[in-house]
Amino acid sequence: MTTTTHPAFEIPTDTGRDLDPGQLLRQMNPGTLLAVSGGRWRRIGISSIGFPCGAGYEVLVTLEADDTYTVRRLFKRGARVFLHGERSNVYCDEVSEVVYFCSCFRSYSADEWPSQV
Repeated sequence: MTTTTHPAFEIPTDTGRDLDPGQLLRQMNPGTLLAVSGGRWRRIGISSIGFPCGAGYEVLVTLEADDTYTVRRLFKRGARVFLHGERSNVYCDEVSEVVYFCSCFRSYSADEWPSQV
């Protein structure tokens, strides 16, 4: 488990690619967005969007330079941020499913996420 400091949690949120939030939200299933965060999201840097899941967890989606996504499960407590799992090389047609499994922190372990590298 990695401990870092908020807001520059040493997790790259700016990869040089400008993430269009509307495009990512269109690639996600609307039901998934509602199930994960109740429709809430926030921009974190130029390349990342965060979806708050509740109980201190957040799903961070980052657009990488090779036009794939990296999806991370973060746990926040005060000023500390813990990385609880990560999937990289997630394609646009998989991002909805990976974000959903990432948000199910009580039901799924990091080994059960789809799109394992």
